[in-house]
Amino acid sequence: MDLVVKRFEELSVKELYKILQVRVAVFVVEQNCVYQEVDDKDQYSYHVVLKDNTGIKAYLRVIDKGVSFEDVSIGRVLTLERGCGLGNKILFEGIKVAKERMNADRIIIEAQSYAKEFYEKAGFKQTSEEFLEDGIPHIQMVLE
Repeated sequence: MDLVVKRFEELSVKELYKILQVRVAVFVVEQNCVYQEVDDKDQYSYHVVLKDNTGIKAYLRVIDKGVSFEDVSIGRVLTLERGCGLGNKILFEGIKVAKERMNADRIIIEAQSYAKEFYEKAGFKQTSEEFLEDGIPHIQMVLE
């Protein structure tokens, strides 16, 4: 499994296309949620990808301070093969990018509520009541 960490401007057109393709497959098609998946945050992010010779297996983006929140944030966390540890691995790599490349001492996420325990295992703590984001229950969480 290869780890790729690139800023938006470092991505090739093909890499960006594959990233957007898997994000839409998971967050729009699989979750049956119509929303503007391609937003203006990608340009201000590190894109963290785990892939093998068949393609992307896990992905997330680490967003600069001041774009989504005052602090660095992580979003669009996904795995295409569930139950085999890729979620933990990609999240660990995203936290590492936030801390080492962006000097983050706090990381904010808006997690789908069902994934609360997954993020808690990585040290995130819930900081909001549940709210709907594009019709899906979410909570805000922070890692300090």
